[in-house]
Amino acid sequence: MHIRKTGIFFLTAVLAFGMSSAFAPAQDGAKQDMKNAGQETKNAAKDTGHGVSKGTQKAYHKTKRGTKKAYHKTVKGTKHAVNKVEGKPSDAPQ
Repeated sequence: MHIRKTGIFFLTAVLAFGMSSAFAPAQDGAKQDMKNAGQETKNAAKDTGHGVSKGTQKAYHKTKRGTKKAYHKTVKGTKHAVNKVEGKPSDAPQ
């Protein structure tokens, strides 16, 4: 009888320990999944921010270049119009 009780006790202990440890990895897995999701969200936000920054810089530089180009064309057109009114050739220095 003593061996039978010991065997049952041992079997019960093994099953109880096995069942309790079987749930632990599942909980750790869910926790790790949440951490991974948070990191991926953070990285996606960083990538989006960098993309917006690059786009904004590109738009700024294109606008600046276009404004300078328009300014220089206006100056050239104004000089051409003044020279035409004064009767000078358009490529004459002022």
